[in-house]
Amino acid sequence: MAIKSISKATVSGTVFRSPQTGYSTKGISVSNFVLNVTGKEELLIRVLVRKTALAEVVEKIEKGSKVVVEGILQTANVKDENGHERKIFEIDASDIELMSGSFVSGDNNEEIVKFSDTEMTDTLIGDEEIPF
Repeated sequence: MAIKSISKATVSGTVFRSPQTGYSTKGISVSNFVLNVTGKEELLIRVLVRKTALAEVVEKIEKGSKVVVEGILQTANVKDENGHERKIFEIDASDIELMSGSFVSGDNNEEIVKFSDTEMTDTLIGDEEIPF
C-alpha cells in the first residue's frame, strides 16, 4: 500500500494576477489566480479553485486584493516562454478568505467615542464588586 504525502498549507498574500475561470471537459468551473506571499515577486503561488462553494469569493477577488488561502500544497514543473523548466507551487484551495474588505471607508458617519483621562482609572475592581 502506497502512502501519499499531503501537505496542508495556509498562506496569506496579495493577489498578483486576477482570477481566470474556465470549465473542465465535464463542465465543472475551475478558477485560478496567482498569489504573491512575499511582497516581492520572489515567491508566487498559483491558487487552483475547483469548489463551486468558493465561486462567490473568487468573483470578488481582483489584482491587489489581500487574501488568506487554505488548501493542499503541490508542486509542478512547467516550461516558461524560453523553454526552460521551472518548478512552481500551487495550492488546491479548500477555503479562501478575502481580507481587503475589512477596512472602514471614509464615508462612514459614525462618531468615534473618545474617553477623557479622568474617565479611566488605574484602580482595579474591588472584591465586593465581583458578582460571583
